[in-house]
Amino acid sequence: MQTILGANGQIATELARSLHHHHTRDLRLVSRNPRKVNEDDTLMATDLMDVRQTIEAVKGSDIVYFTAGLPPDSKLWEDRFPIMLKNALQACRTAGASFAYFDNTYMYPQNSQLQTEETRFAPIGRKGRVRAAMASMVLEEIARGDIPVLIARAPEFYGPGKTQSFTNALIIDRLKSGKRPLVPVRDDTRRTLIWTPDASRALATLGNTPAAFGQTWHLPCCDERPTYKTFVAMASRVFGRTPAYSVIGKWPLIIAGIFSKQVREIRELLPRYEQDNLFDSAKFKRHFPEFSVTTYEEGLELIGREQKG
Repeated sequence: MQTILGANGQIATELARSLHHHHTRDLRLVSRNPRKVNEDDTLMATDLMDVRQTIEAVKGSDIVYFTAGLPPDSKLWEDRFPIMLKNALQACRTAGASFAYFDNTYMYPQNSQLQTEETRFAPIGRKGRVRAAMASMVLEEIARGDIPVLIARAPEFYGPGKTQSFTNALIIDRLKSGKRPLVPVRDDTRRTLIWTPDASRALATLGNTPAAFGQTWHLPCCDERPTYKTFVAMASRVFGRTPAYSVIGKWPLIIAGIFSKQVREIRELLPRYEQDNLFDSAKFKRHFPEFSVTTYEEGLELIGREQKG
Protein backbone atom coordinates (compact mmCIF):
# COMPACT_ATOMS: atom_id res chain seq x y z
CA MET A 1 0.00 0.00 0.00
CA GLN A 2 1.27 3.47 -0.92
CA THR A 3 -0.49 6.49 0.58
CA ILE A 4 -0.63 10.14 -0.45
CA LEU A 5 -1.32 12.64 2.35
CA GLY A 6 -2.83 15.82 0.95
CA ALA A 7 -4.18 14.17 -2.17
CA ASN A 8 -6.19 16.85 -4.01
CA GLY A 9 -3.52 19.20 -5.40
CA GLN A 10 -1.98 19.02 -8.87
CA ILE A 11 1.24 17.37 -7.63
CA ALA A 12 -0.72 14.71 -5.74
CA THR A 13 -3.01 14.08 -8.70
CA GLU A 14 -0.09 13.57 -11.07
CA LEU A 15 1.67 11.48 -8.40
CA ALA A 16 -1.34 9.16 -8.11
CA ARG A 17 -1.36 8.72 -11.90
CA SER A 18 2.36 7.97 -12.00
CA LEU A 19 2.28 5.52 -9.10
CA HIS A 20 -0.69 3.72 -10.63
CA HIS A 21 0.87 3.47 -14.09
CA HIS A 22 4.42 2.56 -13.09
CA HIS A 23 4.62 1.22 -9.53
CA THR A 24 1.44 0.02 -7.77
CA ARG A 25 -2.32 -0.05 -8.03
CA ASP A 26 -2.70 -0.32 -4.28
CA LEU A 27 -3.12 3.41 -3.58
CA ARG A 28 -4.78 5.28 -0.72
CA LEU A 29 -5.60 8.97 -1.25
CA VAL A 30 -5.98 10.97 1.95
CA SER A 31 -7.33 14.50 2.44
CA ARG A 32 -10.35 16.22 3.95
CA ASN A 33 -12.35 15.52 0.78
CA PRO A 34 -10.37 13.05 -1.34
CA ARG A 35 -11.32 12.32 -4.94
CA LYS A 36 -10.35 9.33 -7.04
CA VAL A 37 -7.68 9.80 -9.68
CA ASN A 38 -7.64 6.15 -10.76
CA GLU A 39 -10.68 3.90 -10.71
CA ASP A 40 -9.31 1.52 -8.07
CA ASP A 41 -7.94 4.16 -5.65
CA THR A 42 -8.95 3.85 -1.99
CA LEU A 43 -10.16 7.11 -0.41
CA MET A 44 -9.93 8.16 3.23
CA ALA A 45 -11.29 11.48 4.51
CA THR A 46 -8.85 12.70 7.15
CA ASP A 47 -7.96 15.88 9.02
CA LEU A 48 -4.15 15.87 9.14
CA MET A 49 -4.34 18.22 12.15
CA ASP A 50 -5.67 15.23 14.13
CA VAL A 51 -2.88 12.79 14.97
CA ARG A 52 -5.24 9.87 15.62
CA GLN A 53 -6.93 10.32 12.25
CA THR A 54 -3.54 10.59 10.58
CA ILE A 55 -2.28 7.39 12.23
CA GLU A 56 -5.40 5.59 11.03
CA ALA A 57 -4.94 6.96 7.51
CA VAL A 58 -1.34 5.71 7.32
CA LYS A 59 -1.99 2.30 8.91
CA GLY A 60 -0.89 -0.55 6.63
CA SER A 61 1.14 1.71 4.31
CA ASP A 62 4.58 0.82 3.01
CA ILE A 63 5.36 4.26 1.54
CA VAL A 64 3.75 7.59 2.47
CA TYR A 65 4.02 10.80 0.41
CA PHE A 66 3.40 14.17 2.08
CA THR A 67 2.11 16.55 -0.60
CA ALA A 68 -0.30 18.60 1.53
CA GLY A 69 -0.83 22.22 0.56
CA LEU A 70 -2.42 25.26 2.15
CA PRO A 71 -3.57 28.63 0.78
CA PRO A 72 -0.81 31.32 0.78
CA ASP A 73 -1.69 32.64 4.23
CA SER A 74 1.24 33.08 6.62
CA LYS A 75 -0.74 32.59 9.82
CA LEU A 76 -2.42 29.49 8.43
CA TRP A 77 0.98 28.08 7.49
CA GLU A 78 2.40 28.82 10.96
CA ASP A 79 -0.61 27.35 12.75
CA ARG A 80 -1.18 24.23 10.65
CA PHE A 81 1.74 23.07 8.51
CA PRO A 82 4.18 22.06 11.30
CA ILE A 83 1.44 20.14 13.14
CA MET A 84 0.34 18.34 9.98
CA LEU A 85 3.92 17.31 9.26
CA LYS A 86 4.59 16.25 12.86
CA ASN A 87 1.45 14.09 12.81
CA ALA A 88 2.43 12.53 9.48
CA LEU A 89 5.89 11.62 10.77
CA GLN A 90 4.45 10.14 13.95
CA ALA A 91 1.97 8.12 11.91
CA CYS A 92 4.77 6.75 9.73
CA ARG A 93 6.83 5.77 12.76
CA THR A 94 3.78 3.98 14.19
CA ALA A 95 3.18 2.13 10.91
CA GLY A 96 6.87 1.54 10.14
CA ALA A 97 6.30 3.22 6.77
CA SER A 98 8.80 5.03 4.57
CA PHE A 99 8.19 8.78 4.26
CA ALA A 100 8.71 10.95 1.15
CA TYR A 101 8.39 14.68 1.83
CA PHE A 102 7.58 16.95 -1.11
CA ASP A 103 9.20 20.34 -0.48
CA ASN A 104 9.72 23.73 -2.14
CA THR A 105 12.57 26.27 -2.16
CA TYR A 106 11.12 28.97 0.12
CA MET A 107 13.89 28.38 2.67
CA TYR A 108 16.73 29.06 0.23
CA PRO A 109 18.50 32.43 -0.13
CA GLN A 110 16.65 34.63 -2.62
CA ASN A 111 19.72 35.41 -4.71
CA SER A 112 21.41 34.16 -7.86
CA GLN A 113 23.63 31.51 -6.28
CA LEU A 114 23.33 27.99 -7.67
CA GLN A 115 20.89 26.05 -5.49
CA THR A 116 21.99 22.48 -4.74
CA GLU A 117 20.94 19.95 -2.13
CA GLU A 118 23.69 21.37 0.12
CA THR A 119 22.51 25.00 -0.06
CA ARG A 120 22.11 26.41 3.46
CA PHE A 121 18.73 27.71 4.54
CA ALA A 122 18.33 31.49 4.72
CA PRO A 123 14.57 32.07 4.72
CA ILE A 124 13.02 35.48 4.11
CA GLY A 125 9.53 36.11 5.44
CA ARG A 126 7.09 34.11 7.52
CA LYS A 127 6.28 31.43 4.97
CA GLY A 128 9.98 30.90 4.26
CA ARG A 129 10.64 30.40 7.97
CA VAL A 130 7.79 27.87 8.19
CA ARG A 131 9.17 25.85 5.30
CA ALA A 132 12.70 26.00 6.77
CA ALA A 133 11.39 24.69 10.12
CA MET A 134 9.49 21.90 8.37
CA ALA A 135 12.48 20.84 6.29
CA SER A 136 14.61 20.87 9.44
CA MET A 137 12.05 18.63 11.14
CA VAL A 138 12.34 16.13 8.30
CA LEU A 139 16.14 16.30 8.36
CA GLU A 140 16.03 15.51 12.07
CA GLU A 141 13.87 12.49 11.28
CA ILE A 142 16.43 11.35 8.70
CA ALA A 143 19.19 11.71 11.30
CA ARG A 144 17.14 9.77 13.88
CA GLY A 145 16.97 6.84 11.51
CA ASP A 146 13.83 5.19 12.87
CA ILE A 147 12.16 5.03 9.45
CA PRO A 148 13.37 5.62 5.88
CA VAL A 149 12.82 9.30 4.97
CA LEU A 150 13.65 11.44 1.95
CA ILE A 151 13.12 15.05 0.86
CA ALA A 152 12.14 15.79 -2.74
CA ARG A 153 12.44 19.52 -3.46
CA ALA A 154 11.05 21.43 -6.44
CA PRO A 155 11.37 25.03 -7.68
CA GLU A 156 8.41 27.02 -9.03
CA PHE A 157 5.87 25.05 -11.03
CA TYR A 158 4.38 25.44 -14.45
CA GLY A 159 2.06 22.87 -15.90
CA PRO A 160 -1.33 21.59 -17.01
CA GLY A 161 -4.64 21.34 -15.19
CA LYS A 162 -4.97 23.39 -12.02
CA THR A 163 -1.24 23.98 -11.49
CA GLN A 164 -0.87 26.93 -9.12
CA SER A 165 2.12 29.25 -9.54
CA PHE A 166 3.03 32.81 -10.48
CA THR A 167 3.95 31.59 -13.95
CA ASN A 168 0.67 29.82 -14.57
CA ALA A 169 -1.47 32.59 -13.07
CA LEU A 170 0.28 35.58 -14.66
CA ILE A 171 1.36 34.18 -18.02
CA ILE A 172 -0.22 30.88 -19.06
CA ASP A 173 -3.72 31.38 -17.64
CA ARG A 174 -3.89 34.92 -19.00
CA LEU A 175 -2.86 33.76 -22.46
CA LYS A 176 -5.52 31.04 -22.27
CA SER A 177 -8.18 33.68 -21.58
CA GLY A 178 -6.96 36.10 -24.26
CA LYS A 179 -5.39 38.57 -21.81
CA ARG A 180 -1.99 40.23 -21.87
CA PRO A 181 0.60 38.29 -19.82
CA LEU A 182 2.09 39.93 -16.71
CA VAL A 183 5.70 39.41 -15.66
CA PRO A 184 6.63 39.89 -11.97
CA VAL A 185 9.44 42.40 -11.24
CA ARG A 186 11.83 41.74 -14.19
CA ASP A 187 11.76 40.05 -17.58
CA ASP A 188 15.52 39.51 -17.96
CA THR A 189 16.37 37.21 -15.04
CA ARG A 190 16.73 33.50 -15.73
CA ARG A 191 14.07 31.23 -14.23
CA THR A 192 14.14 27.53 -13.29
CA LEU A 193 10.65 26.08 -13.60
CA ILE A 194 9.55 22.46 -13.18
CA TRP A 195 6.83 20.79 -15.24
CA THR A 196 4.38 19.46 -12.62
CA PRO A 197 3.99 15.97 -14.15
CA ASP A 198 7.82 15.64 -14.15
CA ALA A 199 7.92 16.61 -10.46
CA SER A 200 5.31 14.01 -9.56
CA ARG A 201 6.84 11.28 -11.73
CA ALA A 202 10.26 11.93 -10.16
CA LEU A 203 8.74 11.84 -6.66
CA ALA A 204 7.20 8.45 -7.47
CA THR A 205 10.58 7.25 -8.77
CA LEU A 206 12.35 8.29 -5.57
CA GLY A 207 9.69 6.79 -3.33
CA ASN A 208 10.10 3.44 -5.04
CA THR A 209 13.92 3.48 -4.93
CA PRO A 210 15.07 2.22 -1.50
CA ALA A 211 18.57 3.67 -1.95
CA ALA A 212 17.08 7.17 -2.37
CA PHE A 213 16.02 7.40 1.27
CA GLY A 214 18.11 9.21 3.86
CA GLN A 215 18.83 12.04 1.40
CA THR A 216 17.59 15.32 -0.04
CA TRP A 217 16.90 15.37 -3.78
CA HIS A 218 16.30 18.23 -6.19
CA LEU A 219 13.64 17.12 -8.64
CA PRO A 220 14.65 17.22 -12.31
CA CYS A 221 14.22 20.39 -14.38
CA CYS A 222 15.11 21.28 -17.93
CA ASP A 223 18.72 22.53 -18.11
CA GLU A 224 17.56 25.51 -20.16
CA ARG A 225 16.75 28.46 -17.86
CA PRO A 226 14.79 30.98 -19.95
CA THR A 227 14.08 34.57 -18.99
CA TYR A 228 10.42 35.50 -18.71
CA LYS A 229 10.87 37.44 -21.95
CA THR A 230 11.83 34.19 -23.69
CA PHE A 231 9.19 32.14 -21.85
CA VAL A 232 6.40 34.55 -22.85
CA ALA A 233 7.57 34.40 -26.46
CA MET A 234 7.44 30.58 -26.41
CA ALA A 235 4.01 30.55 -24.75
CA SER A 236 2.64 33.19 -27.11
CA ARG A 237 3.62 31.12 -30.14
CA VAL A 238 1.71 28.13 -28.71
CA PHE A 239 -1.44 30.19 -28.15
CA GLY A 240 -1.15 32.09 -31.42
CA ARG A 241 -0.63 35.45 -29.75
CA THR A 242 1.73 38.36 -30.31
CA PRO A 243 4.53 38.07 -27.71
CA ALA A 244 3.56 41.22 -25.80
CA TYR A 245 3.47 41.52 -22.02
CA SER A 246 3.63 43.98 -19.15
CA VAL A 247 6.19 43.95 -16.33
CA ILE A 248 4.78 44.61 -12.85
CA GLY A 249 7.49 46.39 -10.88
CA LYS A 250 8.41 45.52 -7.32
CA TRP A 251 7.16 48.76 -5.80
CA PRO A 252 3.70 48.65 -7.40
CA LEU A 253 3.34 45.15 -5.95
CA ILE A 254 4.49 46.33 -2.53
CA ILE A 255 2.04 49.23 -2.60
CA ALA A 256 -0.75 46.95 -3.82
CA GLY A 257 -0.10 44.78 -0.77
CA ILE A 258 -1.35 47.60 1.46
CA PHE A 259 -4.81 47.10 0.01
CA SER A 260 -4.81 43.41 -0.94
CA LYS A 261 -4.12 40.56 1.49
CA GLN A 262 -3.53 38.20 -1.46
CA VAL A 263 -0.80 40.46 -2.86
CA ARG A 264 0.62 41.08 0.61
CA GLU A 265 1.07 37.32 1.11
CA ILE A 266 3.37 37.01 -1.94
CA ARG A 267 5.56 40.07 -1.27
CA GLU A 268 8.18 38.04 0.60
CA LEU A 269 8.84 36.11 -2.63
CA LEU A 270 9.55 39.18 -4.74
CA PRO A 271 13.35 39.25 -4.23
CA ARG A 272 13.66 35.92 -6.07
CA TYR A 273 12.26 37.58 -9.20
CA GLU A 274 14.95 40.29 -9.08
CA GLN A 275 17.67 37.63 -9.39
CA ASP A 276 18.46 34.67 -11.60
CA ASN A 277 16.88 31.53 -10.13
CA LEU A 278 19.39 28.70 -10.68
CA PHE A 279 18.04 25.43 -9.29
CA ASP A 280 20.39 22.49 -9.90
CA SER A 281 19.04 18.96 -10.38
CA ALA A 282 22.25 17.27 -11.54
CA LYS A 283 22.23 14.78 -8.66
CA PHE A 284 18.90 13.29 -9.71
CA LYS A 285 19.93 13.16 -13.36
CA ARG A 286 23.17 11.34 -12.48
CA HIS A 287 21.32 8.69 -10.47
CA PHE A 288 18.39 8.34 -12.88
CA PRO A 289 19.88 8.96 -16.34
CA GLU A 290 16.92 7.28 -18.06
CA PHE A 291 14.46 9.86 -16.66
CA SER A 292 13.15 12.04 -19.50
CA VAL A 293 12.72 15.72 -18.59
CA THR A 294 10.06 17.72 -20.43
CA THR A 295 11.43 20.77 -22.30
CA TYR A 296 9.67 24.11 -21.98
CA GLU A 297 8.51 23.92 -25.60
CA GLU A 298 7.09 20.43 -25.03
CA GLY A 299 5.33 21.46 -21.83
CA LEU A 300 3.77 24.55 -23.36
CA GLU A 301 2.65 22.57 -26.41
CA LEU A 302 0.93 20.07 -24.09
CA ILE A 303 -0.87 22.91 -22.30
CA GLY A 304 -1.89 24.31 -25.68
CA ARG A 305 -3.34 20.96 -26.75
CA GLU A 306 -5.13 20.65 -23.41
CA GLN A 307 -6.64 24.10 -23.98
CA LYS A 308 -7.95 23.03 -27.39
CA GLY A 309 -9.67 20.05 -25.77
